[in-house]
Formats: sequence, structure tokens, C-alpha cells
Amino acid sequence: MFTLAQETPSDWWEVEALFDLAFAPGRSALSSYRLRDDVAPVAALCRLARDEAGTLGGAIRYWPVRVGPHDVLLLGPVAVHPIAQGEGLGAALIRDTTARAAEQGHARILLVGDAPYYGRFGFERLEGVEMPPPTNPDRILGLPLYLGAWDGVTGEVTRAA
Repeated sequence: MFTLAQETPSDWWEVEALFDLAFAPGRSALSSYRLRDDVAPVAALCRLARDEAGTLGGAIRYWPVRVGPHDVLLLGPVAVHPIAQGEGLGAALIRDTTARAAEQGHARILLVGDAPYYGRFGFERLEGVEMPPPTNPDRILGLPLYLGAWDGVTGEVTRAA
């Protein structure tokens, strides 16, 4: 049994260790990390999952970015500890945070990922949204948090100021 909670500043390095475990070495060399450099995550959407013993089982973070002149949330990373995989923890973190993002008045979410996995949460391939290279355009996905939120939103993805 896992409980979802707000990430706190004291959780930062434990969450970073989970991301290091879950992803290949050099994860910070990915183009999406250039969008996160020197930008604070959206604290209200950084969530984690702990079991009854307090062991970290999963975590998710969001970052502010812009697509052209539009504010967008960049989802990622999201990771589940290998001992907790297959229990729906990643899905719970995604569903929890996308609902919270909508409640908080955000319009749209962007990520770079696998369409078959993220499609079940409503993410679809975006046309005309350009992530920094090298990013496979087929992996640029978006979720509108209200009807039409991605309509007319195109351009280069840049760091939030």
C-alpha cells in the first residue's frame, strides 16, 4: 500500500536517487533537461509515493515551459522504484497530478514519451511543437486540461523565465 504525498525540499535528493536508479546514466544530458536548467519545478505538482515503512516507491515532477507565447507544464521525470513496478504506481501519480494541474487552473501538459503508455491518460502526439534537438517528434505528446487547450499552440518549446 502506497500513499501519495507532496514532495518536500527534504525529499529532493532521495527523489533524485530514484530517478538515477530508474533511468540510464546521463539522463541529465537529454534535451528536456536543458528546459529545466536553473528553473524551479512546479512544487505543487511534485508528488511522491511512500509505503507504510516510508520507503520511496515513486515520484513525479513538473516544470514550467513555454510553447511560443503559451504557458505549458512539462511532465517529467516520473519514475517507479523497481520493487514497486507493476502495481499501478506510475499511473496513480500521473492521474493524481494531471487532475491537480487542472484544478489549479493549468491549461496543458507536454511530455516526451511513449504514446502507447501515455495515450491511456489522454496524451496525444502534438503537431507543430518543437522540442530542443535531438528529440523524436513522434514522442512529443500533449494533454489538454480543458477542451481546445492545445488548439493553435505551436512553436519552439523554451524554458520559462
